[in-house]
Amino acid sequence: MRFGGNLTLDEAFELGFDHVALATGAGKPTILDMPGGLARGVRQASDFLMALQLTGAARAETLANLQLRLPVVVIGGGLTAIDTCTEALAYYPIQVEKFLSRHELLVAERGEHAVRQHWSEEDHEIADEFINHAQAIRAERRLAASEGREPHLRELLQSWGGASVAYRRGLTDSPAYRNHEEITKALEEGIRFIPGLSPVAVEMDDFGSATGLQLKDRDGQPHRLPARAILVAAGTVPNTTLARERTDITIDGKFFQAVDEDGAIVTPERLAKPGVSQVLMHVDGFDRTISFFGDLHPSYAGNVVSAMASAKQGHPVVTRAMERRRASTVSGPQLFEIMNQRLRASVHAVNRLTPTIIEVVVKAPAAALAFRPGQFFRLQNFEMLARKVGNTSLAMEGLALTGAWVDTEKGLVGLIVLEMGGSSDLCAHLRPGEPVILMGPTGAPTHVCGSETVLLAGGGLGNAVLFSIGGAFRKAGSKVLYFAGYKNAHDRFKVADIEAAADVVVWCVDGGDGFAPNRPQDRSFVGNIVEAMVAYGEGRLGEQAIPITDVDRIIAIGSDRMMAAVAKARHNRLAPFLKREHQGIGSINSPMQCMLKEVCAQCLQKHKDPVTGEEKVVFTCFDQDQPLDKVDFVSLAERLSQNSTWEKLSKAWIDRSLRQAGLRS
Repeated sequence: MRFGGNLTLDEAFELGFDHVALATGAGKPTILDMPGGLARGVRQASDFLMALQLTGAARAETLANLQLRLPVVVIGGGLTAIDTCTEALAYYPIQVEKFLSRHELLVAERGEHAVRQHWSEEDHEIADEFINHAQAIRAERRLAASEGREPHLRELLQSWGGASVAYRRGLTDSPAYRNHEEITKALEEGIRFIPGLSPVAVEMDDFGSATGLQLKDRDGQPHRLPARAILVAAGTVPNTTLARERTDITIDGKFFQAVDEDGAIVTPERLAKPGVSQVLMHVDGFDRTISFFGDLHPSYAGNVVSAMASAKQGHPVVTRAMERRRASTVSGPQLFEIMNQRLRASVHAVNRLTPTIIEVVVKAPAAALAFRPGQFFRLQNFEMLARKVGNTSLAMEGLALTGAWVDTEKGLVGLIVLEMGGSSDLCAHLRPGEPVILMGPTGAPTHVCGSETVLLAGGGLGNAVLFSIGGAFRKAGSKVLYFAGYKNAHDRFKVADIEAAADVVVWCVDGGDGFAPNRPQDRSFVGNIVEAMVAYGEGRLGEQAIPITDVDRIIAIGSDRMMAAVAKARHNRLAPFLKREHQGIGSINSPMQCMLKEVCAQCLQKHKDPVTGEEKVVFTCFDQDQPLDKVDFVSLAERLSQNSTWEKLSKAWIDRSLRQAGLRS
């Protein structure tokens, strides 16, 4: 469940809750501004740790694709940095041994060429690196067993670069030193602590992957650490995203605004043991009270010990606040029944739309009611309910999927899935009635107004996203010109929904025979979507029921290559037909994991101002609709391929598992 998505503050009180306590833990990660900061191999520590725990990547039976190379350098000096370094060192041998065992089985059954035929040069390099390291670990385990001793894995890991923590100050100055036992244990496990160095830039190879970290010492002298994985644990700031979603929540500096028990604004002491614990927030009047704890609070931010203190000191305040409020008329059993009915999601139907595209319909009443066009969800099956094939659990990784449609009366959410290998191939085997996890909706809804002419450009699966967006624009009074593009004729789906979302549709297919339009105002074109727009603008497709010269806004949704092509064409080939002041928007589906809005930072995406050249990093999970002219599509492509080698091996492994289970011929 995402608070603020399928359950809002207002709904929580309406359901019968007497109080809401915000204890959301670690906040928004601090992003380091340095060249190469989003290169492949560079992750936020929160991203790495969350991926490790959420996906169970360290377990042999999971399908997780968490790709980590040595050497590892962790930037930071807190406990998170120490934990990240030790976890990376512990995960690496498990990862490569898992890779080797699956690769060996697949090669034995299919041959090496069949397994690797679609791999890139870099994929081959990384795979061979993993395999060589795993074979060395396997040999050491066998030798250790024959000699009756523990295997010397630490020495092997260190010979491949090991894992280091680089901190700008000294060891005794680091926040982690307050719990120096943790550091002692980490050093015993083989990590290195390198003091007095601040990061400057990430070095990259010809593939765009990290190879090293440039740093400087306190005197400004340059240093370099080899690094194939750079994990950033530079601290967090309170995640006050909720205040951006509501107008009745205020901010005091970087924290939420506190109020006393009578609702008057107060400034809490910046002490973990304040004289008076001020943990209440003023929201919706005195009758509806909300409290906030831990890193969200100025008195208790910083570490888990202080967070525990906030709960101990704050719970009497919450108790008194609830005693002053009339008790809810909703009983406990009634509340649980309502929550189960509204918030528990299950599969309603799975429909095959094309040979490679399916529709998963999920019954999730609260999610359906909260959805707005342009928002998205995260879909997963439950591991305990997933099929087991041999020693593999067919529990999917979280899939970020945009809502195609909702039926609020029936409580249904329609999601369109492109089977690309990997976890997306498991969706076809979800069973009606099966409980699933549907987090969301999340992300900012698409901005819809009723006085524009809007051009929608959908590429392949991107067309599923545009059903609801086009319908919303038309309902608001805008005119919609829709270019629907496909690689092959059999890729087209939901034709009636696309027609309902547009005043005019131009059906595009890359090759073969063109589509036959059903409506007199619609058109057909053989070629890519940019060529279709040019042909339409030049009048080669006949009369323009909606002139392209009237377009005020372009919304492009598709692959990163398709959106990059549309972004570029607006300034050259399409420029003669478009208003100079038109807006270009792309729905950016970058890698996403937590989808709680700005927590794990897997969704980071680089923007570059085309006029000033200024660069900044944005969280795509908060607002996926981004100005086409600012999106760095090269960076986006690199981010999407963070786990490329593992994903390609997993694609073959899932295919093997589905065949063994009799679910694929």
